[in-house]
Amino acid sequence: MSRSRRHTPVFGHTTAGTDKPFKQAENRRARRRTRIAVESGEEPPHPKEHGNPWASGKDGKSYWSDARPRDMAK
Repeated sequence: MSRSRRHTPVFGHTTAGTDKPFKQAENRRARRRTRIAVESGEEPPHPKEHGNPWASGKDGKSYWSDARPRDMAK
């Protein structure tokens, strides 16, 4: 069973049930900024400029350096 234990101590964590409010707020910011740029004749911002996924409530994973062998079991 090669998959019966973790090989790196990276564990998921979150306190948020969903990313929907974060995504809505970030998309609203992006649309607003694009609208302002187009109205003023500037170049619209790059689509990846908004919505940093590492700043969301559901950011995902963290490295646990003190993981015991018991914690490494899947």
